[in-house]
Amino acid sequence: MDRDCICWYYSCMTKLSPIPSYALFGETKGFPDVLHCERIKDRAPDHAWHIAPHRHARLAQVLYILSGGGTANIEGDRFALTQGSVVFIPPRMVHSFDFTPNTQGMVQSFPIAILHSIGPLNAELGKALSKPTVGRAAGTLVALMTQLETVTAQTGAPFRAQIAVGLGQAVLSSIAAWGTTQKDGSAPLDDRLSRLDQLISDPASAGWTAKDFAGSIGVSTGHLSRLCRAAKGQSATAYIEARHVEEACRMLAFTRLSVAEVGYRLGFADPSYFSRRFRTVQGVTPSQYRHQFAI
Repeated sequence: MDRDCICWYYSCMTKLSPIPSYALFGETKGFPDVLHCERIKDRAPDHAWHIAPHRHARLAQVLYILSGGGTANIEGDRFALTQGSVVFIPPRMVHSFDFTPNTQGMVQSFPIAILHSIGPLNAELGKALSKPTVGRAAGTLVALMTQLETVTAQTGAPFRAQIAVGLGQAVLSSIAAWGTTQKDGSAPLDDRLSRLDQLISDPASAGWTAKDFAGSIGVSTGHLSRLCRAAKGQSATAYIEARHVEEACRMLAFTRLSVAEVGYRLGFADPSYFSRRFRTVQGVTPSQYRHQFAI
């Protein structure tokens, strides 16, 4: 994680609060369309060209810089943006932007259902769409994004939604093809693992065991572990714990919740046990992890 960008956010907080999760930035109401296209200028100027750290539980986003630039911060890593830059952000990842004034570009948001409906699914496609990607855009990708923007603006046109979804899937598939040249990542290879990820992210599942998750998905605990081992190289219990520790890292870096409260929110009733499990996975205690971001 980039220490400077996390320290900036941490120092600006004045109250205990979780990382905000939005449908679109600053909005908690339902998603407005089958997918959503807007320009950077539609929202960023109202926030002094700074989009504060947040995430989208059930959206992926693609951003393209037509002119201007700035920086993107994704999960604590900072990336420079210039004319021609493309940013892909999968669901659940904490991100923020600082744009230079009057930056022009496109922002396209895709509900998770569109990601899951791209077919035929395979391991490489899922892998590429599970990690953030930042780089220079290929002409074909920009052309697809431009066409998608044009279609979504045609309110009332025949079969607009179907055409938009098809183009959206084409944009995401192009992102996946582009992403295979980037660093490796992990991804769910089965719809049931996608469902597992959704359940782990739901605060209502705090404190659930692997058996609870398996029952909700409709498989046995052993079968869920086999799915996790095949896709993630970990048992179901180990994968669930790793995801909880990953979320704990975000809370420790991006909020001022106490260590105990972070543990409680993730289902650990005993703060000492939470600290031990965190240290087993991360190699440091929660307090030591947070200290590296202290001002």
